[in-house]
Amino acid sequence: MTEIVPLAGVTLDPASKEDRAELDAIRGGVITIGNFDGVHRGHVELLREVRRLADRLGGPAIAVVLDPHPATILRPDQAPKRLTWIQRRAELMSNHGIDALVVCPTTSEFLKLSAESFFQALVVERLAAGAIVEGPNFFFGHKRRGDVATLGRLCQDEQIELRIIEPSEFEGEMVSSTRIRELIVGGDMATAAALLGAPYRLRGTVVGGAQRGREIGFPTANLSGIDVLIPGPGVYGGYAVSESPSQMAAIHIGPNPTFDCDGDLKVEVHLLDYDGDLYGQTLLLDVVLRLRDIARFDSAQSLVQQLNQDVEFIRTRLTPLRRSRG
Repeated sequence: MTEIVPLAGVTLDPASKEDRAELDAIRGGVITIGNFDGVHRGHVELLREVRRLADRLGGPAIAVVLDPHPATILRPDQAPKRLTWIQRRAELMSNHGIDALVVCPTTSEFLKLSAESFFQALVVERLAAGAIVEGPNFFFGHKRRGDVATLGRLCQDEQIELRIIEPSEFEGEMVSSTRIRELIVGGDMATAAALLGAPYRLRGTVVGGAQRGREIGFPTANLSGIDVLIPGPGVYGGYAVSESPSQMAAIHIGPNPTFDCDGDLKVEVHLLDYDGDLYGQTLLLDVVLRLRDIARFDSAQSLVQQLNQDVEFIRTRLTPLRRSRG
């Protein structure tokens, strides 16, 4: 499993002895710096090159994540909703040979560092990097004034090896976190999963609800505190991966117009063939496919009829996938 290493605030001040001691095990490695939200196919190309180069040079393979996303500090009203939490990124990176995920706190002071100061404080002073792997669209330092040409000059001055990896494409378009967010909001979970390399995962806490699902034979776990992008309104099929083995699930995202008029967005999960108490637990949910739009039904009986059809469709589509997941 990729180790998560929290980094003390990066400033122009020399690293403390405590900070240096914590970083000793990962200094002198091969690094890549970014947000790595989603750890998608484009990121994977960078991570694999980091691993290959680390094996050749004999150091650790390190990914450095700026958290939170710089836009959260600079343009909070425009900051993108994240696709993955830090622990999930570390889990995904472990599949590609990354030894440690260094979490660099994004602060206003840090974002004011010039490109040269950013490089000196983080790459040279804190991490003593032996090599760096980035994409051609890498920018760093105050107002993103540093680019790969700047990075090349700074690496040459410090005798740090630099590799630039071209972006990955899927069906003729560049793979990016922005594109994946658009797919998820549009409910295209299959294409999103193809770009991510894994099903899109939600995380939330099960809280009490109105119990209407239980009354009609379809008890639901109501998720609260979801801290990643929620797919657009609709009925979806997926898996609750918190359970062992994973449970197939029917997922309702959006308002519940049959019973409520408030229009509030809800995430309600019905686990197929499950009889247990999930209240208060954290539920991990892989959202695999979108079945249909949200609809208002004239009666509970009509709703139950549709829910039975939804469940049958999910069984048909997901049972073969469940076998392949092991």
